Amino acid sequence: MATETPPPAKPQPHLPSTEEFTEAQQSAEFGELRRAHRSFAFPLTIAFVAWYLLYVLLSCYAEGFMGTKVAGNVNVALVLGLAQFLTTFLIAWWYARHAAAKLDPRAEAIKSRMEGGA
Repeated sequence: MATETPPPAKPQPHLPSTEEFTEAQQSAEFGELRRAHRSFAFPLTIAFVAWYLLYVLLSCYAEGFMGTKVAGNVNVALVLGLAQFLTTFLIAWWYARHAAAKLDPRAEAIKSRMEGGA
């Protein structure tokens, strides 16, 4: 009976030292990555929270407006409530596109450089 030889082990990536992590974190490249994330995520988060709070405030204090019929038994509150779900999905899709185009390539470059020990 023939014995099977195990497949060759994959080489382990270089494990960066604390100093290497600190150096990478202080680099201009990492600063650009952080700025690209923050300039997208923070304004969008603030806008969405404001939109959500507007919906809650209108529900509490503008009952007449929110109860206005749009079509049949569909009122403004229902339309705005469904719009909350729609905007949530749109923001997630938009962020995924942004991350794939602008964040992931930069993060991968930093990761490759650090794991390669370069």
